[in-house]
Amino acid sequence: MKLEHLGIVGYGEVGKVFAAGLKDRMRSVSAWDLKFGIDADSAATREAELAHAAQAGVQASPSMQVLCQKADFVLSAVTASNTLAVAQQAAKHLRTGAIFIDLNSASPGTKQQAAQAVEAAGAHYVEAGVMTSVPPYGIRVPMLLGGAQAQALAEQLNGFGMDAKPVASQIGIASAIKMCRSVMIKGLEALVIESYTTARRYGVEGHMIPTLSETFPSIDWEKQGAYFFSRVAQHGKRRAEEMREAANTVREAGFEPWMADAIANKHDWVASQSRDDVFDGLPKGASWQQFADRLIARLARTE
Repeated sequence: MKLEHLGIVGYGEVGKVFAAGLKDRMRSVSAWDLKFGIDADSAATREAELAHAAQAGVQASPSMQVLCQKADFVLSAVTASNTLAVAQQAAKHLRTGAIFIDLNSASPGTKQQAAQAVEAAGAHYVEAGVMTSVPPYGIRVPMLLGGAQAQALAEQLNGFGMDAKPVASQIGIASAIKMCRSVMIKGLEALVIESYTTARRYGVEGHMIPTLSETFPSIDWEKQGAYFFSRVAQHGKRRAEEMREAANTVREAGFEPWMADAIANKHDWVASQSRDDVFDGLPKGASWQQFADRLIARLARTE
């Protein structure tokens, strides 16, 4: 397996990280994103994204077709709700024998449908379960791989400095691990935001949070709270989409996803607050109290 020309679908936070981390290990790195096109939300956004790619040494492809026809290795790094559509679109243009690695957070059923489209086109589909937030780790973020080419691909990726572990030759296992973890992690985020903001509203956080430290002394609940608030405020929409896929995972297993659905709703709500500029102006590294105070002030204005 020789991977020399990388194509990245989705030039967002994750796509940019992998482009930067793999650029010096590839003969070429290309990216395609809707923001590159004339149908982008704004001309300013389009120009900013194209400028970022040019400065990073990444070739901005004009279409999915151009990207796939050049790449022997395609990374899909889009939002969860677009996982299947992107795989199906890419399948129309992938080179025979190309590797399509799906980094997106989607249910086993969604990944299996995506794999069918890619494999039917003569390319190789590998699912990846990205097991924690990408930015702190860069390309070293731990990921689990599934698919017939998972073992061979893991060896190649690890040679690039990545942290890839093959877990199954069949599609769905890696995503099941990832999605079950997401119920816990995204659930903790939702619980902390709801618990802390309510405690702040009643003025009892100084009594409540120390009890968490007594029960779970290994966690810095102040620091963890700030991190959870900031990540959901920044990426709530994406996290909500992931939780919809987590709910699908639970449903595919035969259970009713009451918790996963509720978590998705909480993330969606925080995302709506961000869209309404509730958190505008908060400094990098803001405390959880600053986020909670903005939510409480917003509530007071609507009462």
